[in-house]
Amino acid sequence: MTVYIDPPVWPGHGRLWSHLVSDVSYDELHAFAAGIGCPPRAFERDHYDLPAERYGDAVRAGAVEIGSKELVRRLMGAGLRRRKGQAS
Repeated sequence: MTVYIDPPVWPGHGRLWSHLVSDVSYDELHAFAAGIGCPPRAFERDHYDLPAERYGDAVRAGAVEIGSKELVRRLMGAGLRRRKGQAS
């Protein structure tokens, strides 16, 4: 089980955000997110948006820190990347 997180550099709603993804399955990602108390509404297409103040929680729970470009490469390589407008 490997879940990845990129640095909290994405601005929105007055905060910085990270993306939390799995390169195995959405089920794995949902289970991990639930385990750290991430609400289901934070899921968007293929990732969870996680505010900067929760970054450490994800890493302590086992999320592997990687850069944003590598995160997207792993999603695409696993066939789990969903672009805007793509059916889920």
